Amino acid sequence: MRCMARYLGLLAAFAAIGWSATPATAAETLVVARQSIADEKAVFATVESTSVVPARGRIGGTVAQLKVREGDRVAAGQAIATIGDEKLVLQMKSLDAQIEALQAQANQAQLDFTRTEGLVERGILPRIKLDEQRTALNVADNGLRARTAERAVINEQLNQGQVLAPADGRVLKRLITVGSVVLAGDPIVTVAQQNFKLRLRVPERHARFLKAGDKVRVDGAELAGEASKWGVVDLVYPQIEEGRVIADATVEGLGEYFVGDRLRVWVAAGTRTAFVIPSGYVTSRFGIDYVRLRKGDETVDVPVQRGRDMPTPSLPDGLEILSGIQAGDQLVKP
Repeated sequence: MRCMARYLGLLAAFAAIGWSATPATAAETLVVARQSIADEKAVFATVESTSVVPARGRIGGTVAQLKVREGDRVAAGQAIATIGDEKLVLQMKSLDAQIEALQAQANQAQLDFTRTEGLVERGILPRIKLDEQRTALNVADNGLRARTAERAVINEQLNQGQVLAPADGRVLKRLITVGSVVLAGDPIVTVAQQNFKLRLRVPERHARFLKAGDKVRVDGAELAGEASKWGVVDLVYPQIEEGRVIADATVEGLGEYFVGDRLRVWVAAGTRTAFVIPSGYVTSRFGIDYVRLRKGDETVDVPVQRGRDMPTPSLPDGLEILSGIQAGDQLVKP
């Protein structure tokens, strides 16, 4: 009787647990359907600048300072080098000495004019002496202004020894070193403008499918593990070179990579139908891929053949399934 009472107590406890449990949440399902997708082909592309412009020196002389190196980012108007000309410095010193002498002459002419003006008013000297002193004062003032203007010209030439970046971008190459002698107009560095483009080289058999406005996808594996990036074709060049058609595409974030870096890019070469499902519905065990299929009230694991990743803007984790499922199947997310 004691054993029977213990058995009945356990049954009551289990019944109480079952009555207090919440019902299981329904698993997320997906109905398989064929859909039209772009038949993508892999091509290689390079990151290139829309234009490469040189930063030139405006005067000739010796490079006294170089403030940038390859790979540095520069802003438009930023001073990147300094060109010095010793002749300009000597001319500046000579003009400073002449200005000091002319300033002294102008001061003396002003004193003589003031003294003569007082003597003429008292009738001691004739008025012609006042006219002579006025003329001497004007000559001294004009000479001082002329030398001051010449000094401003030399000073501006010294200021033009600053080599300025012509545009926002990145320094590709330094063409000179400190101590190099350059002439006016010689390039100092080359700067790649900030707006980088992706230059595609598409085989001519796929070129008929390529047009401006098409979307292209940069493989995420090419971007150090980042997600795939999408871009838009801007221009398709009409000339075929070595069996390839050149096209330019705009992709956000290319400014962070090397100029000339080669990337694998997927371009559309027609359309086809395929089964594309989120990669979260596929599990792998012992090297075999499975999906969970609902059949009635039961779910079974069915082996499938995985294709390549097919990400789209609406389905970033899209995965093509080559075999193992058919239209109308209900997949259960693991």
